[in-house]
Amino acid sequence: MKKNIFYLILAIVALQFAGCKKDGFLQDGSFSGGNDITQAQLWANPDYARNFLNNVYSELSDRYNVDNAGALFASGSDEAVNSNLNSNVNILNNGTWGPARTFDDVYASLYVGIRKANMFLENIDGSAVIPLDEVLPANVAANQTYAAQVNRLKGQAYFLRAFFQFELLKRYGSFVIVTRTLTVDDNLDLPRNTFDQCVAQISADCEDAISRLPLSPTEWNVSNRGRATQTAAMALKARLLLYAASPQYNPSGDVTKWQAAADAAKRLMDTNKHNIYSSYPNIWLWNAGAYNVETIFATSTLNTNTIEVNNAPISYDAANGRTNPTQELVDAFEMRTTGRPITDPSSGYNASNPYDGRDPRLNFAIIYNGQTFKGRPVETFVGGRDGLNLNVNATKTGYYLRKYLSEGASWAGTTTNIRRPWIFFRYAEVLLNYAEALNEAQGATAQTEILRVLNLIRNRTGVQMPPLQTTNASAAGYVAPTQVELRKRIRNERRVELCFEEHRFYDVRRWKEGEQTFNKPVTGMRITQVSANNFTYTPFTVENRVFTAQNYLYPISQNELNRAPALGQNPGY
Repeated sequence: MKKNIFYLILAIVALQFAGCKKDGFLQDGSFSGGNDITQAQLWANPDYARNFLNNVYSELSDRYNVDNAGALFASGSDEAVNSNLNSNVNILNNGTWGPARTFDDVYASLYVGIRKANMFLENIDGSAVIPLDEVLPANVAANQTYAAQVNRLKGQAYFLRAFFQFELLKRYGSFVIVTRTLTVDDNLDLPRNTFDQCVAQISADCEDAISRLPLSPTEWNVSNRGRATQTAAMALKARLLLYAASPQYNPSGDVTKWQAAADAAKRLMDTNKHNIYSSYPNIWLWNAGAYNVETIFATSTLNTNTIEVNNAPISYDAANGRTNPTQELVDAFEMRTTGRPITDPSSGYNASNPYDGRDPRLNFAIIYNGQTFKGRPVETFVGGRDGLNLNVNATKTGYYLRKYLSEGASWAGTTTNIRRPWIFFRYAEVLLNYAEALNEAQGATAQTEILRVLNLIRNRTGVQMPPLQTTNASAAGYVAPTQVELRKRIRNERRVELCFEEHRFYDVRRWKEGEQTFNKPVTGMRITQVSANNFTYTPFTVENRVFTAQNYLYPISQNELNRAPALGQNPGY
């Protein structure tokens, strides 16, 4: 009977974990005692540790709906406009962002994840753990020992803690380093650590994870793919060091920081465990949740059609058309025939037929007028069934989102859901991180390697863009690009390849170019139908945007400052 009561309480605690709120620093689902069951007894249950770690993973969230009304974070940058003019994502663009009016305020919830990871690391040694045959090759006795099992569990917790810490760092610039479970008896009014201290802490956690985890997703058995790996920790560290080397945090331009970032990315590349996936559109459309070769770390797969409901053009069963790409993003896609930017007179771009012959990634990422979706052409021209400002949800720019959307999803009549994750790290980003860092560290001496890596991305099956050229390549022959010219092309390649994946918002900030890039209007394309297949194209201003020096970092919420004044506010707020 006593054993039955024990398991009943364990089940109740597990339910508490699954439904715990994310708005309090100490709300982590930890068991508070009672009924003669202690924390030690809970950790002595063979299922408890793994269930607890799974609950740490539960703090990872997809980013397909950041305003609870279907917005992507891209609408907070020059990538997109949100068709819902009342969306809170507009706070990021209109100059009202501040301590009393926050957006994406995840400060407290990230500390919930950190606290859970700390609690796990403090209790896992000596706990009971069911031995699982969870890694490949199967049935290897050395992988099933208690020490090996605990080591892998620890590695996952270290990675998750590092991940949550980095999410704090990229938003707020620094955070309070907490590596133990705090209680109400501790002083919780603590000042933030320095940026460099935070980088060191995240790096250390990444290394602790790397020393304990399977190398890549394929070393986990199929049912465990999606758990942390060495390559996930390497990708996190490579992104961390890229940020640390960038002008926002490295104003002196210390090239050793850029070289460290390049080395971190190369470390992952040298594992040979990831590659460029053959189909760009299908990177996110998983079959039965299988990891593809490009995916390094992602959320669990969502079986959903809400991504389409939120973002498909409005004539498709009254979808909401939320994410409207800007003309600025459309213009970033080069010409496929020449591999040149459309601003280059020799690119082959035709303004009277602006979408013809472009980089195929334009078709994969953005729906433009006349493009086929779900078996029929989209009409974004004025008066078309998906047309500009046709109703409150209609496109504000003349474009709709294509990336992430599945033509197999349906939401009227028969409902069809599609499995998709949110991908946090993929191999193309690692290659772009490497190319950028190497160019800043070594410049002209590394051009051959930089171009080789960039062309791996450009040569993806179905994309197959010409090898990267620069504006100083002449008809008389190839002229080697300068470091400055190559920087521009690397950044544009990053903008195109990673669009809508929440990089642009932070990239412009870490490059310290916010005032020049985000503090100006974003535009769209007004398309007028002259005859059945004849249109005119007129760019127009969609909305004015505001960016000031304070906007390089998130404001600390006034609620957090009221609880812990020692945090201090970020400059300008």
